[in-house]
Amino acid sequence: MLDKLNYLIALAQEQHFGRAAEACGVTQPTLSAGIKQLEEVLGVLLVQRGSRFHAFTPEGQRTLEWARRIVGDERALRQEMRALKQGLAGHLKIAAVPTALAMVASLTTPYRARHPDVSFTVLSCTSIAVLSLLENLEIDAGLSYVDNEPVGRVQTVPLYREHYRLLTAADSPLGDRAQVSWAEVARVPLCLLTPDMQNRRIIDRYLRAAGGEPEPTLESNSMILLFSHVRTGRWASVMPARLADTLGLSDPIRAIPIVGTEPYPMIGLIVPQREPMTPLTAALVAEARRLAPLLHALDER
Repeated sequence: MLDKLNYLIALAQEQHFGRAAEACGVTQPTLSAGIKQLEEVLGVLLVQRGSRFHAFTPEGQRTLEWARRIVGDERALRQEMRALKQGLAGHLKIAAVPTALAMVASLTTPYRARHPDVSFTVLSCTSIAVLSLLENLEIDAGLSYVDNEPVGRVQTVPLYREHYRLLTAADSPLGDRAQVSWAEVARVPLCLLTPDMQNRRIIDRYLRAAGGEPEPTLESNSMILLFSHVRTGRWASVMPARLADTLGLSDPIRAIPIVGTEPYPMIGLIVPQREPMTPLTAALVAEARRLAPLLHALDER
């Protein structure tokens, strides 16, 4: 039964029979036969088929939810038994929005100091992709916004608020200011993340609320590319304060605080809503809870 549930999850991930079969390491006829056998056992049609995959039926969507729960619990059981036998070991997959990537080391470094037999994969992706990967059991945890757009049925550990800075050359029109308003930032030609990034949607909202209209001179899904342009002294951007501090600024670039009245969005750890958690995920949550008070204290300064 578990292999057939895994086939269903892979089909949800890939939306294609051939790619789903490849992901599961089986032939396409084997995967198709497995899903048909699952339909026979449950007595319902799970997948709308033609010559290719079309969609899940309502019964298929509900079965997919159960499949994720059952497969996730089976993985958690195996991991916990392995941890009881030989200590915490294995591989942890984390996905983070680009603006939070600089904070990942604050979790993984102390985590690995406590559990040296754990290795990591860290992915950079949109907030929507973080939730999708988490739902499909492709990652163990995410770092993303937790109070700006819906995050669904997950458990969160709030870590810090994302305060913003205008990164610009010291000799630019606003370069000598101690702080700037969003209305002033709205008049500056900016390079920003692409609109599929939640950070961009947040900044667009602030700029419009200040009477401006976002018209960036350059867009990218890479914070490093944006930062490399800013460092030339010919471009300006809006970046989270913690990210700017991590990347490091050199003359003549300044990071000028942007003042605003509404609370800035919260970045936090996101994990599946599952009890008991897997040992690897539970250890990451414990690390996040140790880190959160330190970051909250810095927010209040």
